[in-house]
Amino acid sequence: MYKHNCFLVLCLNLKYVASSRSFIGVETTSEEETNSSNGDHGLKVGDFAASVLTSGLTTVFLPLVYIIVFIVGLPANAMALWVFVWRTKMKHPAAIYMANLALADLLFIIWLPLKISYHLNGNNWIYGEGLCKVLVVFFYGNMYCSILFMTCISVQRYWVVVDPISQSRRKTSIAYAVSIFIWVIFALGTMPLYLNIQQTANITNLNITTCHDVMPEEQLVSSMFDYFLSLAIGVYFFPALLTLTAYVLMIKTLTASPNEDSIGKSRRRAIELIVTVLTMYLVCFTPSNVMLIVHYSRIKYASDSNVYAFYIVSLCLSGINSCIDPFVYYFVSKDFRDHVKNTLRCRSVRAVKSIQASFASKKFSKGSGSYTSASKVTTTSSC
Repeated sequence: MYKHNCFLVLCLNLKYVASSRSFIGVETTSEEETNSSNGDHGLKVGDFAASVLTSGLTTVFLPLVYIIVFIVGLPANAMALWVFVWRTKMKHPAAIYMANLALADLLFIIWLPLKISYHLNGNNWIYGEGLCKVLVVFFYGNMYCSILFMTCISVQRYWVVVDPISQSRRKTSIAYAVSIFIWVIFALGTMPLYLNIQQTANITNLNITTCHDVMPEEQLVSSMFDYFLSLAIGVYFFPALLTLTAYVLMIKTLTASPNEDSIGKSRRRAIELIVTVLTMYLVCFTPSNVMLIVHYSRIKYASDSNVYAFYIVSLCLSGINSCIDPFVYYFVSKDFRDHVKNTLRCRSVRAVKSIQASFASKKFSKGSGSYTSASKVTTTSSC
């Protein structure tokens, strides 16, 4: 019954939802500060904000999703980064973009235990202002870096389909330059989150310290609206439009290609990649960015908002992209597919080379009219 009531409050209450993408915190009076347990200067939240901060939505559901993302995303992206950096012989553009995407995911995932602890502890942040800012920066930074690198991968795959034989060295240099440019955008774009905004707040009536969830009403509502609206349009909408255009042109090109086995495989993998990326956009990126714009529009033009609870859920779901990205690597990179298969089969690199040499030897022997078995090579397993 309590959880049911909390859900109704989340859906219907319009009064206490926040400015600056957070709940409104009201400055406490001297008398309230004196009566608080620690006597610190802080903020006081309304009944709706208090119900959300103490409900199962933020103390059970959110940490459960983040735990799943951590368990799945950490080994998958660590393996991907290992493959693209140390096991991929030729650093083609797709591998460069995917290595950077895996790095962005890992920089987000390694901070997740702090966020999990925060929610399980009743939304009480005990790690200080600095770590809170770091967590917020990498949280938002991961989403927008993922969008940009995913756009690069999609455009690059389109060019591979249209013009598979081109100046690979030049394209590799461009891929490095574009990757550096995206990281510069990340650094500059997230700068306001750790330079101009106090992210932690002492909530006196709940006796907790929140991270990113409660802010004073007067704290740059209009400026933050412009800031996040610019991110949503410039780093989500236009890249999403470019990605969709690349996929439409890719499908058109593949459809017009002759019906050969190699073309059929390329067409199948292209469709798998398209479905995976579009699923990521629909589940992870679109809801959070749409809810962000709706939330800020309500705050700026109607002086209230009833979507913050839905926004924090959609923002939580955006973290699932770290679990979906390895599927993109699998559909795009043959090196990644081979290493995943060999790892699951407990084959070492030396064993794989031995098997390949054996097949090559048999093929050569058959072609010359004689048969010679390959010499046995003793290898150690990687398992």
